Amino acid sequence: MNASPLTLTKKHHSCVRLDKDGQALVIDPGGFSGEDEAVGADVLLVTHEHLDHFNEDRLRAAMEANPAAEIWTLRSVAEQLAAAFPGRVHTVGHGDTFSAAGFDVQVHGELHAVIHPDIPRITNVGFLVDGAVFHPGDALTVPEQPVDTLLLPVMAPWNKISEVIDYVREVEPRRAIDIHDALLTDLARPIYDSQIGALGGSDHGRMAPGERTGL
Repeated sequence: MNASPLTLTKKHHSCVRLDKDGQALVIDPGGFSGEDEAVGADVLLVTHEHLDHFNEDRLRAAMEANPAAEIWTLRSVAEQLAAAFPGRVHTVGHGDTFSAAGFDVQVHGELHAVIHPDIPRITNVGFLVDGAVFHPGDALTVPEQPVDTLLLPVMAPWNKISEVIDYVREVEPRRAIDIHDALLTDLARPIYDSQIGALGGSDHGRMAPGERTGL
């Protein structure tokens, strides 16, 4: 694990920003994210093509604001951006590793979780950053190594709370922080907080958009 400390900023829905040594990495600036939440990133990671995780306009704005910024993502997203940013969009898949702007990244997972048997599954990858923070995208992928901080998809059309709790138990992170939460109402949040916190076996918390924490 890299010795330099990381700072996590929760953005909207599944979008998060990690900062270290003056460099920034942003994951999944999608259509539920703020328009400028990817701007300022040196590294951009996209887990899959669904609109709440991938928004072409937000990525273009970030790439144009920083000519040194680069994107790492799976093929279905890379094909939509590569022509506009030659040499700056990289295709990755399960088992790949790379370093970018001082961040070390491992790629885990291959498929989106099942929404319904009648809906074809698309590809999905998760990203483990600096051996510490894991963003699974829309899947319950368990990395083959310990995870300190799990970014937990807490509310989605493809999951239920028992699966979320069992996922925390299987990964066994030191702490789990909610993502994929735009569909979770304020009325339901205390129920999710208490049940995941009591049954998951790890420290569990949620952050408001814009809130930061050290890792």
